[in-house]
Amino acid sequence: MTNTQVTLVQIDNYGPWTVTPEPRREADLQTMQSRLYADISQFVGNRGGYTFFTRFDNMIAVTNGCSLEDHALLQESVGNRYPVTLSLGVATGTNPVQALADATETIQDAGSAQDKNRRECLKGRVIEPPHRSEGDIQIAHFDVINATGNYTDELNAFDTFIEIEQGYAELMRHMRYAHGSLSFFVGGDNVIVVCPDLGRDEYDEALSHVEEAVDVEMQVGVGRGKSAHEAGYAAKHALETCRTDGTRVELEWDTA
Repeated sequence: MTNTQVTLVQIDNYGPWTVTPEPRREADLQTMQSRLYADISQFVGNRGGYTFFTRFDNMIAVTNGCSLEDHALLQESVGNRYPVTLSLGVATGTNPVQALADATETIQDAGSAQDKNRRECLKGRVIEPPHRSEGDIQIAHFDVINATGNYTDELNAFDTFIEIEQGYAELMRHMRYAHGSLSFFVGGDNVIVVCPDLGRDEYDEALSHVEEAVDVEMQVGVGRGKSAHEAGYAAKHALETCRTDGTRVELEWDTA
């Protein structure tokens, strides 16, 4: 059984800040957002976690192994180096979607995302070391079959982007509502999905659904681990087996 620790990262009062005292240059905002994401990703990654940018003013991290003290250190580091502050909600659960919902609720209870009085909220709970296990996280790494041959080398860059994004959007929607999973586009033709305890049949079904809905063929490698890094690395190796053997689904723990 999985037990995912999810952290919602929300920039405090970000919308009003971007137009105070007057609208800020979009290029400056985009640069700050990307640097902030990179710093958070590195901080969490150094502790075995994954961070996904989603809408940039809201980011989602898988933080198994990170304590509340680690989260407070992240807030302090960002507060010392950026003109904005972060609020963090942390929750755990066997279902990643429900864990994110609980993490979100802890921040919402502290005040609106545009409440100028809400600063550096840190609420929630973590999985303490004695309760962690090697199967806490299941991560699936999807990619598009022969994206270079079918899209990159055949279409212009924007049409390729549209095709890849259609596959991602359909997969994201389906995995969320059918399987309680959180899916994130991570560049190229790659999608990382944080899943509950799913098996081969569920992944076969997801691939068939995406192909039937938007005519995008995908393959997936799945891994388990104590941290997001461990599970994700196992998933990468499983995906390489797909590419080498021409299979559609590979589970790193299932060698039969």
